[in-house]
Amino acid sequence: MSALTLRGVAVRLGGRDVLTGVDLDVPAGSIVAVLGPSGCGKTTLLRAVCGFAAPHAGRITIGDQVVAGADPRRTVPPERRGVGLVPQEGALFGHLDVAGNVGFALPRSPDRAALIATALDLVGLSGYERRRPAELSGGQQQRVAVARALAPRPRLVLLDEPFSALDAGLRESVRAQVKSALRASGATALVVTHGQDEALSLADTVAVLDGGTILMHDSPQAVYAAPTALAVARFVGQCVELPATLRHGYAETALGALPCAGSLPVGGGPGIAMLRPEQLRLRPAAGPVGMPAELVDLSYYGHDAMALVRACGMLVPVRLTGAAPPLGPVRLTVEGPARFFAAPGAATSPAAPGAPGAPGP
Repeated sequence: MSALTLRGVAVRLGGRDVLTGVDLDVPAGSIVAVLGPSGCGKTTLLRAVCGFAAPHAGRITIGDQVVAGADPRRTVPPERRGVGLVPQEGALFGHLDVAGNVGFALPRSPDRAALIATALDLVGLSGYERRRPAELSGGQQQRVAVARALAPRPRLVLLDEPFSALDAGLRESVRAQVKSALRASGATALVVTHGQDEALSLADTVAVLDGGTILMHDSPQAVYAAPTALAVARFVGQCVELPATLRHGYAETALGALPCAGSLPVGGGPGIAMLRPEQLRLRPAAGPVGMPAELVDLSYYGHDAMALVRACGMLVPVRLTGAAPPLGPVRLTVEGPARFFAAPGAATSPAAPGAPGAPGP
C-alpha cells in the first residue's frame, strides 16, 4: 500500500511550469528521496503535498484520501492532511524549550508528555526537555525538528533539505540518527535533497527530478549503476562519457570496444557510452595489459583518491581505492559493462539474455 501517490501533478508558479506531470508512489513505512538540482521543483513538490501550493492538474492521495485533485473545492487544507514537516533549518521557536517545541502541535491531553518523551527518545535527545534551542548544536536542533514532526504520529513526514545547514562532519552522523528515528517510528518519509550521497545512503528508493518530472525512481543501487537516462547518470555520481557507435551490443569508443548493459538501440548507431570512474583501472606502464596512458594529476580524499589520466587524447577521471602510482606513464583498463545512451530518436529494445552486452545474471 502506498502512503503517498502522485499522478500527473503539475504546478505553475508565477506563470512558469515548475512541475509538469509528476508520478510518484511512496510505499507505507518507506523512506523515499527526491533528488535533483537546485531549481528543479523539489521544494514545490513538498509544498504541493503539504497543501501550501495548489496543483493545476493531477491528483495527490495520502493513504486512501485524495487531498488535491481536479476539483479545487475538495482540496484538503494543510492542517487536516496528517503530514509532519521538517523545514530546511529546523525553524524552532527560540522562546520555547525543547519540550515546548516538540509538543507545539500536540493537543493538551494526558498523554502529551509521553508523546514528547517518546519523540525525543527516538532522536536520541532524552533529557534535553528543558534546554533552549540556543543551547543546542546545529545537529541537535535539527533532531528536535524531526522529533516535533514525529510527535503527532503523522501519516507522512516530509523533510526539506534537512541536513544542508550542517557542516560535512556533522551531516553524516545526524543523517544516520534521523534515519534510525524514522525506522524506529515506522514513519513514511519523503526527503528532498540535492545531495547525492545523502539520497543514496538515506533512502529505500530514489526519485530523480528534473525538468518538472521524475526521470527515474528506483533503488539507490539501480539509480547509480543502471541509470535509464544520461541526465540521471550525470546527476547521480561522476561520469566518464565517451562518444561511441553501438555495433552488435558493443560500444566502439576511444578506449576500445566496450560491452553494454541495458536497453540498446535497435540496429545500433551513435550515442554516448557511460562509465563510472571506479570502472577504470590503472596498471603498471611496463605491463602487457591495457592501453598506454599518463597519470597527470591526483586528488586525495582519505577514503579514496581521484586520478586524472590522459588516454587517447582525452582526460578521464579514475577513482582509486588503494595505493596510487606516481605521476607519469601507466596503462589503463576498463572493468564491467558501459551504459549506452543513444542519440535522440533511436528506438530501443532490451538486450536479450546471453547476447553481447546483456546484463549478467
